[in-house]
Amino acid sequence: MTPEEVKKRGWDAVDVVLITGDAYVDHPSFAMALVGRVLEAEGLRVAILSQPGWENCADFRKFGRPRLFFGVSAGNMDSMINKYTHNRKIRSTDEFSPGAKPGLRPDRATIIYSQRAREAYPDVPIVAGGIEATMRRFAHYDYWSDKVRKSVLLDSKADLLVYGMGERQIREIAARLKAGEKIPALRDIRGTAYPLGAKETAALPLPGALELPSAGEVAGDRVKFSAATRIIYEESNPYNAKPLVQKSEGRAVVQNPPALPLTTEEMDAVYGLPFTKRAHPSYKEPIPALEMIKDSIVIHRGCFGGCSFCSLTLHQGRFIQSRSPASVEREAEELLKTPRHPGNISDLGAPSANMYEMRGRDLAVCQACRKISCVHPVICPNLDTDHKPLLALMRRIRAIKGLKKAFVASGIRMDLALRCGEYISEIARFHTGGQLKVAPEHISPKVLSVMKKPSVEVFKEFADKFLAESKKAGKEQYLVLYFISAHPGSTLADMADLAVFLKERNIRPQQINDFLPAPMELATSIYFTGLDPFTLEPVYVPKKETERRMQRALLQYYKPENKPLILKALREINRADLARKLFH
Repeated sequence: MTPEEVKKRGWDAVDVVLITGDAYVDHPSFAMALVGRVLEAEGLRVAILSQPGWENCADFRKFGRPRLFFGVSAGNMDSMINKYTHNRKIRSTDEFSPGAKPGLRPDRATIIYSQRAREAYPDVPIVAGGIEATMRRFAHYDYWSDKVRKSVLLDSKADLLVYGMGERQIREIAARLKAGEKIPALRDIRGTAYPLGAKETAALPLPGALELPSAGEVAGDRVKFSAATRIIYEESNPYNAKPLVQKSEGRAVVQNPPALPLTTEEMDAVYGLPFTKRAHPSYKEPIPALEMIKDSIVIHRGCFGGCSFCSLTLHQGRFIQSRSPASVEREAEELLKTPRHPGNISDLGAPSANMYEMRGRDLAVCQACRKISCVHPVICPNLDTDHKPLLALMRRIRAIKGLKKAFVASGIRMDLALRCGEYISEIARFHTGGQLKVAPEHISPKVLSVMKKPSVEVFKEFADKFLAESKKAGKEQYLVLYFISAHPGSTLADMADLAVFLKERNIRPQQINDFLPAPMELATSIYFTGLDPFTLEPVYVPKKETERRMQRALLQYYKPENKPLILKALREINRADLARKLFH
């Protein structure tokens, strides 16, 4: 992380400099640490430039000229989401910085870091990646500027963009550059996108590729924006996706098909790398994001839920990539050996806690499919929802000597869990510390359909079974519920119904997710266009800040300070009668 450390290792130069907007934490949940360890395992000399000063390029020269490339990432979060709230106010903390100190990364960090790296060493290739680059790789609606911005690849002037989970791509990029190939020769790598200059753009079309509406067209035509969104999502299956091309002001971006999912052996190899799971010793203050996940273990990646407000489908993909039980057990045993470890695993989880080892019964059907969700509007009959592999893993971990408890804190997919009563029973008996987090998100069938979430009946049935199993185990346990306010499709009347539903059940949501339109998500396309991108049917979108505040107030009906806003909302929808139900 420092030139002094480079000297101590006896290196005359580094091969790769990875630039990140996060503090350097050597944990597999931090993307740059993961990429760094993968490259190190290939025998490369890797330096991590963490949270550099960006006013000039001095920090970008501190390791000297890297032999192969700069790898640029905004960090584990989009830099704008990291810095700003849903109402565009600056956040008071940054969980990925020492002491949660804000202001240690620039707005649109991928662009700024790439520009400074280019200034530092104009001839060194720049490879952009991470969640910000992934979700901004085509022209996209940017909530903070309230306009459509062109691809981050063109704005940053990077040579190549890695999208999705990048272990395979970055390994191949490094190997081919090391072998003497030049950046223009690397345009055939899956899971990457590359820019075309004016001359190459004039020579389009590209054989076998689909052309998206141009950046100019999607900025000025909501139907074309919706069409681009639909194509991007329908072409996200790595087994059948075509290359995509989008023109932009005389240039173009070409996206190759997504990288293929990692095998179990590859997952084991990645998570078996020698992570210290600590922040770099130079930091004097704790990194809150590490404190949250330091005792957690990832058992798989990917999610086939396809929720409209989530980036997982485009970033980690729909195909579940699971680690072997032996790999998870080894990590758990090593974790428990940590000095002064309390003996608990804080989360034995993943993007969705109960998708471990789930896959299509007939893989050929999955490989031909273009749907964005395997569970909406109904669970696909080809999906094998067997929880037995997960139950076996949980039991194996529980048997480890010295383990007190392995919690499951990741979100449980309730519709899948209802197919296995034994799973709900074991979660209640062994893996809950009094409270279990679940995310029904809403109760309105119309809103849940826009969200691509299961019906409220699924939540009710799951809640009844979980609480019954808790009682059987002699435990008093509760559900912590997550809801989203002001999501596309949600009206004030819908939120009033939800408020009454919560009041009648004495549910008081503490943590509210105010809908924030993140780049390239389905719900963001609806927010911008007012159209369902697959049907082009109109969808109501609550955009005015006054209505957004009223929706939030209805969700937290029990707070005295919210009463005036709630009464105003009820008057607006001519439902003043509901005030008696909400306020006695």
